[in-house]
Amino acid sequence: MTVVAADRIEMAESSDELTLDNLFKRLERMPVPEGYKVEIVGGSIHMSPQRQTHWEIIFSIARQLAAVYAPQRLASDVRIDFPGYLNGFACDVAAFTEQSRKNAKGRWRYQDIEFVAEVISRDTAANDYGPKKASYAEAGVPVYLIVDPYVGKCLLHTGPKDGDYASEAKFDFGDEIDLTHTPAGLTLATDGFPRD
Repeated sequence: MTVVAADRIEMAESSDELTLDNLFKRLERMPVPEGYKVEIVGGSIHMSPQRQTHWEIIFSIARQLAAVYAPQRLASDVRIDFPGYLNGFACDVAAFTEQSRKNAKGRWRYQDIEFVAEVISRDTAANDYGPKKASYAEAGVPVYLIVDPYVGKCLLHTGPKDGDYASEAKFDFGDEIDLTHTPAGLTLATDGFPRD
């Protein structure tokens, strides 16, 4: 069967078109287990269980950011669409500019993010170090922190430029991470981060 241009246009406009909105609508109809985080990275659906260690680190970061950011400028595990092919992430912690605003669909805009932290899970760690890092850099997120409770280390990326980060610094749990030179404007303590 030959598909003519008009048919292709009609197919692209159909409700079965592969978009983030359609993928998330399908996910809402699926029985996602309680306590699982769901993200779409490069068009692939990833589910990972939330662990107590994961939550304690997220809470510690958010609590420290609350010294600089109003609660309504912080988010955790909410959908944010990022550049690249079908990237709908649920950042572990995101902090937004003072002028931030949600888009017409009521979702945060990636353009307003000043800080993102991801606490890795074994099953999805490759996303945090690879495609998500690339997407955050492409989006111009000034500060991207990866926290790894399995090895007790943090990896800080700053200075997004040309789809990558210009600067990378490693920290052990217990070190202070100086973010005073970034939009986050604080020093992040890691001595309370638990290990897995």
